[in-house]
Amino acid sequence: MGERRTWGSSLGRHTCLYDLAVALGARMVDFGGWDMPVAYGSQIEEHQAVRHAAGVFDVSHMCVVDLIGARTRELLSRLLANDVARLSVPGGALYSCMLNEQGGVIDDLIAYFMADDHFRLVVNAATRDKDLAWIGSHAIPLDVRLLVRCDLAMLAVQGPLARQRTATLLAADAASAAMSLPPFHGAQIGEWFIARTGYTGEDGFEIMLPAGDAAKLWQGLNGAGVRSCGLGARDTLRLEAGMNLYGNDMDDHTNPLESGLAWTVAFAPTQRDFIGRGALERIRVSGSAHKRIGLVLEERAVLRSHQRVIVPGVGEGEVTSGTYSPTLARSIGLARVPAATGSLVQVEVRNRILPARAVRPPFVRHGRALIQLQS
Repeated sequence: MGERRTWGSSLGRHTCLYDLAVALGARMVDFGGWDMPVAYGSQIEEHQAVRHAAGVFDVSHMCVVDLIGARTRELLSRLLANDVARLSVPGGALYSCMLNEQGGVIDDLIAYFMADDHFRLVVNAATRDKDLAWIGSHAIPLDVRLLVRCDLAMLAVQGPLARQRTATLLAADAASAAMSLPPFHGAQIGEWFIARTGYTGEDGFEIMLPAGDAAKLWQGLNGAGVRSCGLGARDTLRLEAGMNLYGNDMDDHTNPLESGLAWTVAFAPTQRDFIGRGALERIRVSGSAHKRIGLVLEERAVLRSHQRVIVPGVGEGEVTSGTYSPTLARSIGLARVPAATGSLVQVEVRNRILPARAVRPPFVRHGRALIQLQS
């Protein structure tokens, strides 16, 4: 595995957050070579805190990189499957996949429009090195500079009360600016960049701030009634919200059209030649052989990645993500299956063939079940 990484950085920064997590009693686990908290207590209670009130996650392991140069928009127009031309107001955010020539997903990321010559990307920790190499190789001819923001930590405050409780810790003018942000927009407020984004299916903020400020903010949030949350709750929340996890639900060998991410691909205007466009155009014409579905298991068992999905008379697929849903009180998952799959499938769980329903994600959004449950 190589040298172990301190929670929050490949460079060993933000050790104050690691120390704070340990002091708060977090159970630490290896996460791709990183020491990170899986839970601070009850994972289910952390999950429910985010669904009904507010929770805070440290996501400083994510890679924040600023792209600076007059041709930055041109670069991202080529690199991203979604269209950065949609970003016209400073602080605007765009979710997109970054594809290879075959249409495979190199990574999924959020791009923020900071200024005409400045965009900010937040990419996944596990893909950091390959992302920076890929972006950098295309940036050189356009004279765009990459600045990896090793000085920043990143906290996600999520839940129906997250914004209000965060605002109580801000100065009046900063609180007003933060509370006025529309969804999927951010703003530079002093030294902090506050964005109304997240990965839980709830409202809230993602805050990028100087690393030295992070522990104090965390403790302030706890004091304001925001619960400390770990990786376990983050995964159950994102899966209930039907959100993909890179490396599970899509990767270099799968494309957005078969991964439930067709909505992130901007085929218009037709003259925008983003990397991977040709491969996706061919798939659109021929039809994708696979699609993404949600799964609901009505029997008492737990769905997990790589379990076999059987579609009688059609073929087979695979569970890409699975977990127990605290909100729905049953097992749910995402799966990649043959395109002809209908509403009824079977899943092999520990050598048992169990019936399951195919549904359209998300399962839960803003605390409300979006699928019909069977008694």
